[in-house]
Amino acid sequence: MAGKKHTSLDRVMGRLDSLDPVNLANLVQRLARERALFEQIFNTLQEGVLVISTDGVIEYANEAAHRLIGMPDDALPGQVLWRLVPGLRPSLDDAGPKAAAHVAAREFEVTYPEPRTLRLYMVPFRGAERSSDRRHAAILADVTRDRQTTERRIEDERTSSILLLAAGVAHELGNPLNSLTIHLQVMARKLKKLAPGPDAKSLAESVDVCRQEVARLDGIITHFLEAIRPRPPDLAETNLADVLAEVLRFQKGEFADRGVKVEAETPADLPTVMADRAQLKQVFFNITKNALEAMGSGGRLKIKSRADDESVFLLFGDSGSGIRQEDLVKLFQPYHTTKAQGHGLGLMVVQRIMRAHGGEIGVESREGLGTVVTLQFPRKDRRVRMLGGG
Repeated sequence: MAGKKHTSLDRVMGRLDSLDPVNLANLVQRLARERALFEQIFNTLQEGVLVISTDGVIEYANEAAHRLIGMPDDALPGQVLWRLVPGLRPSLDDAGPKAAAHVAAREFEVTYPEPRTLRLYMVPFRGAERSSDRRHAAILADVTRDRQTTERRIEDERTSSILLLAAGVAHELGNPLNSLTIHLQVMARKLKKLAPGPDAKSLAESVDVCRQEVARLDGIITHFLEAIRPRPPDLAETNLADVLAEVLRFQKGEFADRGVKVEAETPADLPTVMADRAQLKQVFFNITKNALEAMGSGGRLKIKSRADDESVFLLFGDSGSGIRQEDLVKLFQPYHTTKAQGHGLGLMVVQRIMRAHGGEIGVESREGLGTVVTLQFPRKDRRVRMLGGG
């Protein structure tokens, strides 16, 4: 065939009938060494490599393919690929004249040994025009982290847009509130000039109530804007136990009024983290506030901590009513709330702050038994080792 390159091995194979036993044995040894070399090369790859016959049977699979699909060594050869990857058969079963040039790409999920998303890219071998000897090479790659990163980026952009919109609305509400404040002050001054009497006193009391409510609304908007305005954390060495103790002291009276007992096991020698102290207070306040509202009188909030070589964990467990399964999957969606007076932004703000700190938040709950919220912070010394290691 014109243009085809012939290797020395090809030339030897062309004279196979004329080889004597010694040269034939040398050829077999050489083939065995080259096969072992190629096996070693394929098994060092992180991507899975499969060779697929025309009927979808796996003829070869490297070690990574077995690991990605979750099957023991040497279990894949002989398996039919489209039984493992539903929806792939039409791509392989194309008997048309362009079948040899057909390329397929799929993403599919596996659940063993853990839930992951795999991407399969399949291309036919060159020169396999006849349907009877058509083979495909398939490459498998684990794209779980890439997909999660993409989904997180989309969710972060969506969250940021909603927060900016909410901040704009809150800012606009401030203008009429300021106007109300001014007019109420004018009314109060005019009432003082009126002759004293029951009517004047009643009106003065009503104006005073209105001024207090306007001040309360203004305070709510101010705290709301402080909580949701995206700003980078001002990181400094922080002891989580100290910040948590400060928040719990602030809420002590409210817990006592509700008859809720708080048990905090947070040793003072917890590894330090790099964090924004003010933002951490917001995180702890939102979580303990949620726990308080989920529990009736006589409830119990247990707070524990632990650390490993990479992270510091704080666990908040309440004895409340728990969260329904259908609500659990929507916890971090903006404006989703099960509370009559809730705004559905508390946990979303917590998630944003935790991510800005390089941490994570996890929620586990069983309806009727309670909820456990886990905060994971990267240790300060872990970050130093990572930076030092390049």
